[in-house]
Amino acid sequence: MTRRTSRARTSTGQPETGAPSTRAASAPQAGVYGPAAHNAWTLSGDTVSLVRQPKRPRPLTLAAQPQAVRLDLARSALVIVDMQNDFCHPKGWFGQKGIDVRPMRRPIPVIAGLLPAWRAAGGAVVWLHWGVRPDRLNLSPTIQFKGRHPRDGGADLAGYAEASPDDRGLSVVPGHWGAQAIDELPPAPGDITVFKHRLSGFWDNELDSVLRGQGLQTLLFAGVNTDRCVFSTLQDAGFLGYDCLLLEDACGTPSPAYVSRAIPFIVRQLHGFTATAADLLAALPTPRGSARPDGAARAASASRPKRSST
Repeated sequence: MTRRTSRARTSTGQPETGAPSTRAASAPQAGVYGPAAHNAWTLSGDTVSLVRQPKRPRPLTLAAQPQAVRLDLARSALVIVDMQNDFCHPKGWFGQKGIDVRPMRRPIPVIAGLLPAWRAAGGAVVWLHWGVRPDRLNLSPTIQFKGRHPRDGGADLAGYAEASPDDRGLSVVPGHWGAQAIDELPPAPGDITVFKHRLSGFWDNELDSVLRGQGLQTLLFAGVNTDRCVFSTLQDAGFLGYDCLLLEDACGTPSPAYVSRAIPFIVRQLHGFTATAADLLAALPTPRGSARPDGAARAASASRPKRSST
């Protein structure tokens, strides 16, 4: 009689449940498990290594206020806030309310000029976008009321997750036109996109865990609106222990000028540092054998603001 080497079978010819088997259990596949190469377990044979491979520091010094700053490019992210159709396009949610979108469009050439050089240097890019549920179940009465009744001179037209008269979908709902990044600033493969439904990007979403999982500690802020979502997110970032830099010329707001002057002052006083896109471009390394990406230097030169004395 030959030795049985297969599982017992029922009368139907199928393997019998619970029957013993002499077949060796398949070994786990070797591999890497984690959100980033520097933050991962590795499996080799029967051993799981919990030892992370640290990132190699890439120091970068740039002019800033109130002091020059030396940051680690390997642990830094450019956080671009709310550069979306509903806020920056004339036919978006804000534009259809009658709100002047020119202040929100002003940072577009500055950010567009900065992104190629920042990416070429290996900097991380995080797009922080408004993105609400279509049923608005997680929006408080305050958020819904203020979204419907703006104080910027706009009309009482449509609120969050509602369609405006020139129907381009629901306002700031992911998957709809309004929540998409504006055409002039398309996210690139490898960029990170996170949606938020509060002024601060750190409330009730995954931004903090994504940044920590990627080992990103220093955040450079750009986008709109300076005194609202940009500042709220920057403040919470500081409260959570991140290093914060506000790129003044890469931000915009329709609020009065005194508000725009106050935000950099408060950042420098309490939360971190301010700089400009021109400062950052001047500090970024240029890849060997290549010139600065097209338009970057020109955009930086045109965007350099007069520094506030506050």
